[in-house]
This record gives sequence, C-alpha cells and structure tokens, in this order.
Amino acid sequence: MRKIKKIVDLSWEFTAETPIYPGDPEPSVTVATTLENEGYNLSTLVMGTQTGTHVDAPYHFSNSGETIDNMELDFFLGEAVVVRVTDKKADEAITLEDIEPYKEEICEGKIVLFNTNWYKTRGTDEFFHHPYVNGDVAKYLVDNGVRFIGIDTINADQTGGTEFPVHDLFSEKRLMIGENWAFFDQIDFERPYVIALPMKLIGCDGSPVRAIAVQWEEE
Repeated sequence: MRKIKKIVDLSWEFTAETPIYPGDPEPSVTVATTLENEGYNLSTLVMGTQTGTHVDAPYHFSNSGETIDNMELDFFLGEAVVVRVTDKKADEAITLEDIEPYKEEICEGKIVLFNTNWYKTRGTDEFFHHPYVNGDVAKYLVDNGVRFIGIDTINADQTGGTEFPVHDLFSEKRLMIGENWAFFDQIDFERPYVIALPMKLIGCDGSPVRAIAVQWEEE
C-alpha cells in the first residue's frame, strides 16, 4: 500500500464572505438548530454550484454538455504538473511561451495546475483582475491529452470579458476546469497527485470540491 508523505490543501474555507463570480448567488451559513433547543446542532448552507473552490462540468457552458453527476470519477484525480506563472500581472494572459518549460511534462491524462499566486489578493478588488489562460494554451492542452486544469483564480477565462475560449473548448471536448483553488505555491514536491472529488449533484453544472495535492512516500 502506498503511504502518504504530505498533503497540501488546495481549497478555500466556505463562509458567508467567500468571494463569488459577479452575479452568482450570495453564500450564507446560518444556524438551523441548536443543541440547547433541538438536541443537536445543524447548519443551513446557501451557495451556488460555482461557489468557492469548485469544478465546472461541460454543462456549465453547453446545454448538451455532461452534468457533473455524469462525469467519470477518474477525471477528478491524477498526477499533476504545476505551471508557475507568478510573474503575471492584472488581466494578463497566460500564453504558450509561459508553458514552454513544462511541455515535456504536459501529456495524456495529466492535470495541469496554473500557479499565479493571485489567490493572495482575495478580499480586494484586484482579485477579479486576475491572470487568465488564453485560447491557444487551452487548445495546446487539449491537443496533448490534458483532461483537467486547475487555477488559483476565480476564473480560467478573463473575468469581465465577453469571450470564454477556455470554457467553450473544454465544454465542447468534455473536459474539466477547476477554479478558485489556492495554495499551489505550497506544492514543493515533484509529481503531486491531485484529488478533487465533486458532490453527486444531479443535473448540475459543477460542484464545490475539497481539492488536495498528495505527495507519496518513495517506494
């Protein structure tokens, strides 16, 4: 049996202050029952399917796309490549030149994580003016067998833009996008194994996840 050496949590906590994409449902956490009054504690959560650290199913951008409950679970776990693009500025695209040093690692079945460190701007207006993946990069990843990307910004495409090339392409090709992830800079080991299982939400466009990166003990 493989043993775990280290786990890095790649997820934000969920609170009423969790940042949301403009126009998404406002999140809330309220007390439904208490131990003193009903004999047990219970909370009520209100959130959208794209709230907090989440994954997008193809249905998010296509009425004919797969919903999250119909995606095979092996989409949500696998070995990852961390693309370090922490020098990117507000509203700047991640380009083919940026992924050039990682092309030998980007191959069939890999998960690609874009480490911008933009998650550190959470709570500021700058959070929504994040770096984003351009369409050429998305096409390169798809052409090379990548089935899942994750990014530590609220959107893989440009927030506030009128075009969504990454979402459109990944939806068309039946692939997955993880957004509003965090702490990629804490992955300080090679070949991280990412696990980000969604809730089994019938007919939905995505789901919150608890995303982690695992370092295995050497065999």
